[in-house]
Amino acid sequence: MKTNDQIVSKTLRTCRKGHHYYKSSDCPTCPICEQERKPASGFQALLSAPARRALENNGINSLEDLSNYSEKEILAFHGMGPGSIPKLKAALTEAGLSFR
Repeated sequence: MKTNDQIVSKTLRTCRKGHHYYKSSDCPTCPICEQERKPASGFQALLSAPARRALENNGINSLEDLSNYSEKEILAFHGMGPGSIPKLKAALTEAGLSFR
């Protein structure tokens, strides 16, 4: 049971595209837009939205781009967690590539 100190209030927000959603954090990302952006296939489809954005924000859009980085460098990206590394490793291996 939550006490009053543990109750997190969510605020109604509207994104630039007009989607309405509730969020309790200061994160400006619209979850509806993120779901629409999620790739249906490819290595990025395996990742969470923060991990996908971490790669995109660092110019990594292909497995070839990814293979130019070490695991340690990828983990240093904001939004990238350790759970994504095995997925990325498997995708690289399947393509005949590896981390630097």
